[in-house]
Amino acid sequence: MRHPITPAVRRDSPELHMDSREKLLEELRNGYRIFAAHGWGDLGDGHISARDPDRTDCFWLLRYGVPFAEVETSDFVLLNADGRTVEGSGDVNQAGFFIHQPLLAARRDIVSAAHTHTQWGTPFSAEVRNVEPITQEACLFFEDCVVFDDEEVQIQSLDGGSRIAQSLGRNGAIVLRNHGLLTVGTTVAQSVSRFVMLERVAEAHLKARNAKPISGESARRAKQDLTREGADRSAFEFLVNHHIKD
Repeated sequence: MRHPITPAVRRDSPELHMDSREKLLEELRNGYRIFAAHGWGDLGDGHISARDPDRTDCFWLLRYGVPFAEVETSDFVLLNADGRTVEGSGDVNQAGFFIHQPLLAARRDIVSAAHTHTQWGTPFSAEVRNVEPITQEACLFFEDCVVFDDEEVQIQSLDGGSRIAQSLGRNGAIVLRNHGLLTVGTTVAQSVSRFVMLERVAEAHLKARNAKPISGESARRAKQDLTREGADRSAFEFLVNHHIKD
């Protein structure tokens, strides 16, 4: 489904600070290309959002129909809280708006959210359980991931997105029952790199059926190291360097 648009403001409007915005959109473009490199979103089933640095009540989503592997910074549409287009042109994924708008409105501390349907995350979500610290990577989400236990797999309203935001609370990740994974971050780099990590964690859970979780004390100690300053940025840059050649 797609969201209707209204005429756009010129992207070169003089009141806008382009440096920070251009950097944000470049990071957002790379996020979508990282998704594509993992084989995600080939049916357009996914979205990464980015709060605008100047119009902080607005956020960017990808124009509908653009293959994730071919995304350019000109392919993004800036939407306000009512779903009206502020800049850019083209329709957007309507479910994406319904999910991301309430999340970004409820969490002023975050800049980005990431979600798509993946090989391991989606089947893991059908088990309706939270991740446990069964691997080093899983410790990143210890006491920071929750489950949205609701059969509303088609998010068709802002109310549906608000329920997800309420379930997420102050956490950084959420398992959407029978749907998939979603992560949020203070940067696009953080939401995307943690989504990639959470997908690995879901894979480990489905493959290691008899895994023994590590203790809470050890998980917290590992998490402290995994969340050290610059760790998310470093992971994102590795993903960019490994998967994006241009």
